[in-house]
Amino acid sequence: MAFVAFPLDSDAQQKKAAPAAVPMELEQPASARPWSRYSGWPVTDWKDYNTLANIASPVYAPPPKLDGPITGDPKNGEKLAYDRGRGGSCVACHIMGKTTPALPGNIGPDLSTVGTWGRTDQWLFDYVYDPRKVNPNSMMPPWGTHKLFNVQEIHDIVAFLKTLKEPHTFKDELENPATRPVPVETRDNLDPFVNDGMAAVERARLIYSRVGARGKSCASCHAAPEKSFKTWAATMPRYEARLKKVIGVEEFITRHARSTTRDNLLMQSMDNIDLSIYLRHLANGTPIKVDTTSKDAAAAIKRGNALMTRKIGQLNFACMDCHSLGANKWVRGQWLTGTKGQIAHFPTFRTSRSEIWDLRKRFQWCNVAIRANELPPDAVEYGDIELALAALNQGEKVNAPGIRH
Repeated sequence: MAFVAFPLDSDAQQKKAAPAAVPMELEQPASARPWSRYSGWPVTDWKDYNTLANIASPVYAPPPKLDGPITGDPKNGEKLAYDRGRGGSCVACHIMGKTTPALPGNIGPDLSTVGTWGRTDQWLFDYVYDPRKVNPNSMMPPWGTHKLFNVQEIHDIVAFLKTLKEPHTFKDELENPATRPVPVETRDNLDPFVNDGMAAVERARLIYSRVGARGKSCASCHAAPEKSFKTWAATMPRYEARLKKVIGVEEFITRHARSTTRDNLLMQSMDNIDLSIYLRHLANGTPIKVDTTSKDAAAAIKRGNALMTRKIGQLNFACMDCHSLGANKWVRGQWLTGTKGQIAHFPTFRTSRSEIWDLRKRFQWCNVAIRANELPPDAVEYGDIELALAALNQGEKVNAPGIRH
C-alpha cells in the first residue's frame, strides 16, 4: 500500500526512518456538501449532457432531410450567428464577412466566402445542425442535436451563410486573429504590489502557526517549513491508496488538518487556498516531479488522459479540443494555450475577477463555460486529470502564486 510522503522534521531519527503513513481523515468529503455552484456563475442545470462523471448527452442521429431549398431569413440568421447567449456565437471560432463583430476567433475556417464554395443547402444545414454528419471528430457544437438552435433557426443561419461571398478585410491588426499579437505575461507574479495572490503567503504563515481545537498547529510538527517543504509541492498530486484516488495539495491540507489540528479547512475555502499557495511558494523553482510509474499512478494518468478527450456539455467540447486541436489559436478574444505550461503557476490570481483560483476551480469553470455541470473540487475525475496534466508538465518549475487575466 502506497501512502503520501510528507516531511517530518522533529528530530534527526525521524528523518532517517522510513516514511510513516501520514495521518489523514478518510471518511468525509473534502469540500462543501451539498455542492453548489459559485455566486456569479450560471445557474442552469445541464443534466441532459455529459459531464466528466456521467454520460448523458443525446446520441448522434442524422440531421433531418430538407424538403427543398433553404428559404430562411438571412437577417435573423445573422443575428443568431452573432448571439453570444447561444453558446458564445459562431464568431467565437469564425470570421463571417463584412459584418463580423469585434475580435473574432480562428479555431474554425474563415467563412467570409462560404456562399461561393458550392456547398448544397443540405450540406450546410447538416454541418450546422450536427457537424458529426460530415466530420465525426468536429470541434463544432451540434447546434441542432443539442438544442441550441431549432430547425427553423438553422434554416435562417444557413440563409445567412449563403449571402457570404466576399473576403473580409480588417482595418486593424488587433481585430484580425491572424495578426493579433499573442498575449505575453510580463507581470512579476512574485511582486506583492502587482499580484494580490502574494498576500496569501503572509496570511498562510499565520494559519500555519494557528493552534487548532486539538491544541496543535502545523508548526507543532513542521517547525521549519522552508526546509521541510522545499520540494514537497512539486511531487503533488499523487495517488492515495487509502482513499483509492489521486489527491492534490488542497485535499491533503483538508484531510491532514482534520486529523492533526482538528481544523476543518475545506477545499476552496480561503484558509485552504492560502496554505496551498504557501506550500507551493516554498517549492518555487523546483521542477514538477510526480509519480508516473507506479501501477496506481499510471492507471490514474491513463484515466485522466481519457477524460481530457471526453466530449461534455451542451457545447460538446473536450479539454483537448481547446488545448490541443485548438491550441495557439483565438476563441473570440481569448488565446488558447496547449497543455504544457498549464499548471505550474496555480493557484493563480485572476485579475479579471479579482479572485484566486486553485486548479480544481479552473477545471470547474472550464466545465461550466461549455455548459456542462461541474463536479465538486474533490471529485475523483479532477484528481485523475490533475495528475495527467502534471505528468505532461513534468520538469516545469513551480512558480506560485501565478497571475493571469
